[in-house]
Amino acid sequence: MKVYPSITPEMTDWIKQQPLFFNATAPLGGQGHVNLSPRGLDGLRVIDPNQVAILDMTGSGNETAAHLLENGRITIMFCAFTGDASILRLYGEGEVVLPDDEDWPELRELFAADIPGVRQIFRVLVTRVQISCGQGVPLMDYVEQRDGLLNWAKEKGAASMKHYQQEKNSKSIDGLASPFSD
Repeated sequence: MKVYPSITPEMTDWIKQQPLFFNATAPLGGQGHVNLSPRGLDGLRVIDPNQVAILDMTGSGNETAAHLLENGRITIMFCAFTGDASILRLYGEGEVVLPDDEDWPELRELFAADIPGVRQIFRVLVTRVQISCGQGVPLMDYVEQRDGLLNWAKEKGAASMKHYQQEKNSKSIDGLASPFSD
């Protein structure tokens, strides 16, 4: 295991090649649920050596946002499923950036403009980078990104999406408020 204070250019290049990553968050309460979310769809950008942005799509829950609002803690993990074995973790403090926030336009332009169902962006200040061997991660062939979530969001439309977010994304499974709470 090696620990770094920031993301190097070589790490940035490697991150760009990964079609899948995971983010983990948890509430402060010891009885709360740890959330681990798989993410794809070209949804992460390295902004600088100590800052990344995650494009968040509307989904069935909103755990990451609720946890970030409560305590800010987040870990992002990448695994090499092809090539040399490696696991890279980014530890940091995250915040939720919403479409009406001042920083939204600058962050949103980092991602493709035509992605339907975008809910929010998580901006993460990276405080620790850790690389470990990854020898236990299987080799797998990447086929393609699924398009079901994008198709669902496109069919739902903006007005229905807002209603869905208020109905389904307002609280975490532990009852923590998200940005879509009343």
